[in-house]
Amino acid sequence: MGLAPPVNTGNHPRHRLDELIHAPVRLSIISALAAADRADFRFLRELVDVSDSLLSKHMTLLEDAGYVKVIKGYHGKRPRTWLTLTDTGRTAFDAYLATLQEIVGTTARQPPPHVP
Repeated sequence: MGLAPPVNTGNHPRHRLDELIHAPVRLSIISALAAADRADFRFLRELVDVSDSLLSKHMTLLEDAGYVKVIKGYHGKRPRTWLTLTDTGRTAFDAYLATLQEIVGTTARQPPPHVP
């Protein structure tokens, strides 16, 4: 079961945040993958500081959404799993970051409330 894309229910930019990326573990995974061609499962698990099962769960959600590609193979005789960010994932992450920048910019431009 995947998450639905963001639904714009108002004017504030937060309504455009991609809920699939917004979860802290998935945001951490996507951020790491955005900085590399691909990453090993064990490296991501240690970097994000989660269990194998939790990383697998989030990895599956991101793969089902088309945001990451999971590559299984061998390094020598040892099985390995690598993840890479897809073009769809990179586009979604870029849009997510732009929306965050818009939120921060909108908030920074608001005058402070008048306190009598």
